[in-house]
Amino acid sequence: MSTHETSDKFVYHEPGLQHQFEDMGQQEESVSIGMWMFLVQEILFFGGLFTAYLVFRSKYPMAFAAGSNHLDAFWGGLNTLVLIVSSLTMALTVYYAQKSNRSMQVIMIVLTMFFGATFLGVKAIEYTDKYNHGLIPVAGLNKKIKDDKAAHETGHEKPCWEVDHNAPAVEHPNPRGDFQWTDCSLVKLAQDKNFLTESEKIGYFVKDENGGDRIDANKFRDKVRIFFFLYFVMTGLHALHMIVGLGLMLWLLWTAFRGHYTSEYYMPVEMSGLYWHFVDIVWIFLFPLLYLLGRHFLH
Repeated sequence: MSTHETSDKFVYHEPGLQHQFEDMGQQEESVSIGMWMFLVQEILFFGGLFTAYLVFRSKYPMAFAAGSNHLDAFWGGLNTLVLIVSSLTMALTVYYAQKSNRSMQVIMIVLTMFFGATFLGVKAIEYTDKYNHGLIPVAGLNKKIKDDKAAHETGHEKPCWEVDHNAPAVEHPNPRGDFQWTDCSLVKLAQDKNFLTESEKIGYFVKDENGGDRIDANKFRDKVRIFFFLYFVMTGLHALHMIVGLGLMLWLLWTAFRGHYTSEYYMPVEMSGLYWHFVDIVWIFLFPLLYLLGRHFLH
């Protein structure tokens, strides 16, 4: 009896092995399957948003192109570069965990967190710009600008006017903080070239007193508003995933600092890396769809 108790007392358990698993192979397989199932669910979740975007973009390409042209491709491109580099530092974190190099693990995790925070900082700059220019599609959430009589004297009271994209942005009265869209130059260009879709011909124009078609600024604005709804939902949800990723990196930093991960046990680092790479890949699709499609119309 005492011999049996002694043998049980000194049974070897591999580092990180949880009691519900027989060995590390079984545990790693279970964790990997669980993470991939979670990522597939996330793909389906984002896939619905991408589908909605593509459906509306195919119906109203000019309105969506107009919205894309009012996004700053520089900030979007910078964020793309930042996330690509963060994927490299995350991959190196896994590599150094496999090599049992605690110091380099910590350094790579800190760098990954820095790039993730940089991404969120750039998004804050972009969102602030949309707030200042009345491009948040929810009424009352934009910057409230009192009605200025001087604006009326320069003709800015018109609901839709040409915009010089090379000139500094002009503040227009917006006392209630409504969604504000004033640039119809792109759809006028399309009308002249006569390549609007059937949905656009119905969705942008009304009959004037002479029986001809004229652009209805409100109808065109509503279609652009759909673009910005999708922009904020898609990028906002992506930013939320990035915040979750930073929280995960914070926990990983603490445990790596305490020396939890070695060549014998590094599964949490690898699974965290899978999540981080997924978030980066989603942005790789968001950037061209939101920022680049339709920019050639202005050239």
